[in-house]
Amino acid sequence: MTAALNGRRVLVTGAGGRIGLVAVQRLNELGALVTTLSNAEHPDLKADRVVIGDTRSESDVAAALSGAEYVVHLAALAHPSAGTPYDVYSINVVSTFNVLAQAGALGIKRAVVASSINAIGLPFNLHDVRPAYYPWDERMPVDIADAYSLSKQNDENTTRMAWRRWGIDVVALRFPHTNSAAILQAQADQLREKPAAGLREAWSYLDTRDAASAIELGLTAELSGAHTFFVAAGTTNAPYRTDALLDAFAPDVPRLRRFVGREVPIDLTAVRTVLGFEARYELDLPTLEL
Repeated sequence: MTAALNGRRVLVTGAGGRIGLVAVQRLNELGALVTTLSNAEHPDLKADRVVIGDTRSESDVAAALSGAEYVVHLAALAHPSAGTPYDVYSINVVSTFNVLAQAGALGIKRAVVASSINAIGLPFNLHDVRPAYYPWDERMPVDIADAYSLSKQNDENTTRMAWRRWGIDVVALRFPHTNSAAILQAQADQLREKPAAGLREAWSYLDTRDAASAIELGLTAELSGAHTFFVAAGTTNAPYRTDALLDAFAPDVPRLRRFVGREVPIDLTAVRTVLGFEARYELDLPTLEL
């Protein structure tokens, strides 16, 4: 059991979502006293305290933050098509600002925020864009053409502002497609037939159980400041060598190094070094010739 969280009050927003449900379960297992803030009840959500409200509401967030020592902010419209561009952008950025501003003003010392690989703008871009290089890393140039990706980029800006303004240490996790093992396997089966479909996400993925582990580490790691990390499984979700995939579908993009087998073409050095994260639930796929 992680002693740092045992008996501590943790607020989780968006707790009824795909990552939120598993994160709350993990925090419960660690002995945390979990408060959840969601916009609707969920039959599978089990927490010490359940608040139904809106993360844009100052009063709802204030009520949910009562007694909290840590914050996990997952609430968001999680796709460009989840609402109008106005709704996707405004709900996401106002929610993140509201939660971090109130947490910071209360003197809460640590928050974890769900960002996304879309913060660099590539997966949902309207144009046929390519990354500046492989492997992707946190210093990559961005090219954004949709409201969701812009909201995630500005959520990361908000984490930096909150740290400078209130001194709250914040970890922003750039999650890739994150789902259950069964759904990830089904996606891998599709990519076996159509591997080009995974190009824009660099064939990256994450099991929800590993996402919960990353959140735990984000809450407990010894660090200060506002940090952004790519977090993903160490392997791709396509049954082909990564170098072969890049030769076939991104031959014009510079490679800073070669890749071993199905190694994901995202640099995970920062999350491994600073948080100590390593995915445990990776897809067991063959390595085929493309």
